[in-house]
Amino acid sequence: MTRFNRRTTPKVTGGRVQKKNRHAPTPTYWNTHPKVPVIDKERPGRGYRHLLRKNDVVEVIGMIPDWDELAIGLDAVLLAKAEFDCDGWHHRGVIGICAWERDLWRDVSHWFYEDHEELLSRLGVECEPGDYGMLCKFTEETARAYQLLHVFLHELGHHRDRMTTKHKLSSGRGEGYAEEFAFEYESVVWERYLRAFDMG
Repeated sequence: MTRFNRRTTPKVTGGRVQKKNRHAPTPTYWNTHPKVPVIDKERPGRGYRHLLRKNDVVEVIGMIPDWDELAIGLDAVLLAKAEFDCDGWHHRGVIGICAWERDLWRDVSHWFYEDHEELLSRLGVECEPGDYGMLCKFTEETARAYQLLHVFLHELGHHRDRMTTKHKLSSGRGEGYAEEFAFEYESVVWERYLRAFDMG
């Protein structure tokens, strides 16, 4: 029988061999609370692409006047993979902005168009009747603006709603609150956005 020297000896405490390696989970923004929100990026998924860069999100954050207060409890902004019929989401301190279709144009429902007609018009998105509802002919520039000025601010509204709702397990005030929040803050940052992203 071949003998060999053991290079390391496991520690024994109270008659039990202790695990040698560290088995705690690696800290991420899903299981820890960073001091400032992390901006991260996932693969967009087949048939989709990210129109936003991390710096675009940082730029818009710099335009929001009371960001420090609004960002309390916000751990991350994720440029997320595409999800069917979803522009963005919020889940316990993480905001996701979903990847956009490679074909930039979108056929949206009539109710969506009616709710966002003013914003789409301001952004310069040409719209006409489509197969499903209204065909919105987004460009990279206008889709990026829609994601930053509406989707991001809408999900920030959900985050703010959750942080200011008395019962943290409740769903808060919902979509109506998030939409109002988005439209309010869009008007606050609008002029600065146009200058910063050269849309004037």
